[in-house]
Amino acid sequence: MSTYDEGNDLEFFEEPATQEAPGGRPRRRVRPTGGGGPKRPAPPPHGTVALARLAGLVALAIAVVIGLVFWVDSCQGQSRHDEYASYMTDIKPIAQNSASSLRKYQEAVTAPKLTLAELQTKLGLWSRQQQEYYDQALKLVPPAPLQAAHQQVLTTLQLRAIGLAGLANTIAESGGTKPADQVAPQLAKQAQALSASDLIWAELFKLPATDTLKRLGVVGVNPPASQIVANPELITPHSFNEVYGGLSSSSTSTGGGTVSGNHGSKLVGTTAVSSGQTKTLSPSSPTTVDVSADLAFKVQFQNIGDYTQRAIPVKLTVNVFNKQVVTKTQRVTTIASHETKTVTFTNLQLPPSAFGANATVNVVVGQVPGEHYLGDNHASYPVFFSLPSNG
Repeated sequence: MSTYDEGNDLEFFEEPATQEAPGGRPRRRVRPTGGGGPKRPAPPPHGTVALARLAGLVALAIAVVIGLVFWVDSCQGQSRHDEYASYMTDIKPIAQNSASSLRKYQEAVTAPKLTLAELQTKLGLWSRQQQEYYDQALKLVPPAPLQAAHQQVLTTLQLRAIGLAGLANTIAESGGTKPADQVAPQLAKQAQALSASDLIWAELFKLPATDTLKRLGVVGVNPPASQIVANPELITPHSFNEVYGGLSSSSTSTGGGTVSGNHGSKLVGTTAVSSGQTKTLSPSSPTTVDVSADLAFKVQFQNIGDYTQRAIPVKLTVNVFNKQVVTKTQRVTTIASHETKTVTFTNLQLPPSAFGANATVNVVVGQVPGEHYLGDNHASYPVFFSLPSNG
């Protein structure tokens, strides 16, 4: 039998009895310090939470301000782009229309029935059109950084109006009776204003405007070009000599609708050029012509009359078994008295039926006013087209 007392077991886990302090008051039990339990964190110093909240609000405000700055800058950039794009859109048709005057001039002087008086009238009209373009440009309001460049647009249009008017006045003063070699240099001098206008547009408007747009970061907007003298040969003394000489002779040699004097053209010859080889065609015997991608026929004819002729048509046809397979026509702008010119026909595009068959190349130089004998204006050349040998 065990002598273990169950009461002792309970007493082992019980708290010790509270001892009374002297004087009858119970004494509190003090928890020993330095135990192994975690310490409770100390509360933050007074005002730290408020300071952190303030810092967060300041950071948020800074972010909002930065966002607004970027947004405003983006809006300003788009507005700047639209401003420059609108201005260049308004300038572009003025630039294009202004530059077309000499193209109209070239088309006019190749017209068969143009007279000197009609050319003078057209030049005056084109000069007035330049003044109209000037008035249109004057109403435009360019962006502030382009105001100086815009003044050069106005200068360009003024010079073109002056140059075209000078050409018209020079023709009017000549009356169609002065020698061409005297009038042509005067016309070329007046045309110098047109060349100067191209230089001003390119160097004092387009180039500075391009630099300004690049400096401001305006992308996708380009100043237009405007070149009235696309072909400098049109305004040389030689060219004016031919044009004025042809027009004045046709005006002074006509009386009651009848052209007087010696007029006419003569076909000199025709050659075939292929792969660097040249063969002269013969009207009496067949010529073998090697066909390559660069095949060309060169037709030479001479003005055997005493007057400059204009707008001379030269026609070339290729027949295979009497069926026409190629037809081409070119018009010579002017040809002076006793001058010889060459007309080149390319891109012939011969059909397969032309190879190994009897073919004929026909050339006809058009009749000029006052020309009576046409026997030497045309020729037919028998040819044999073949592919070039690899050897």
